[in-house]
Amino acid sequence: MSMQDRIRQVEARIGQACLRSGRKREDVNVIAVTKYVSTETAREAVECGLQHVGENRWQDAQAKWEAIGPDAVWHFIGHLQSNKVKDVVGKFAYIHSLDRLSLAKELDRHAAKLGISVDCFIQVNVSGEETKYGLPPEQLIPFAEQLSAYPNIRIAGLMTMAPYEAEAEATRPVFRGLRELRDRLNESGTLGYSVEHLSMGMSGDFEVAIEEGATWVRLGTVLVGKEG
Repeated sequence: MSMQDRIRQVEARIGQACLRSGRKREDVNVIAVTKYVSTETAREAVECGLQHVGENRWQDAQAKWEAIGPDAVWHFIGHLQSNKVKDVVGKFAYIHSLDRLSLAKELDRHAAKLGISVDCFIQVNVSGEETKYGLPPEQLIPFAEQLSAYPNIRIAGLMTMAPYEAEAEATRPVFRGLRELRDRLNESGTLGYSVEHLSMGMSGDFEVAIEEGATWVRLGTVLVGKEG
């Protein structure tokens, strides 16, 4: 199947999920996750109109970033080691995996050097799986309170990963939980501003995530395929 065909199919499914949940299509943004494809395929995705590109590791992303650069908006969606922050800040517009103060400190330090602000999503481990990164839900507001010490970080929203389920419907409580956490964070006034975004939903469960309020879905195989 061609890239354009996959994009059309995904677009139709997003449209249906928006219809079912009474949402506007323009409120859902798509990140093309290119970690399993070549630089050429990643470039094709951008040329086909996929503006946002997501990568999990700088080692894998570097060649693509150097080839495509500012033609795409770059999202770092994997676990970010503190010693890799220097490679990522200034190149990736969004960091989806802020889950500890040591990382916040490094992000803030490198952003300050560049005179920029970094948009981050706080990663929350809603499902409680031991194999997943992210804050436990009860630590979200205390963590957000401590971020005032880092003026070069701006929180764009929250991010989570649902467990792999044979039936996508089984992921719904996780996505609903993240939405409720965002609303609770905003009601608390902890950050001093409201956050809108929810980064949740991948190839196997993005429709359920959209129905529960996702504003960013991270789509790899279903959108750009898988190579190797």
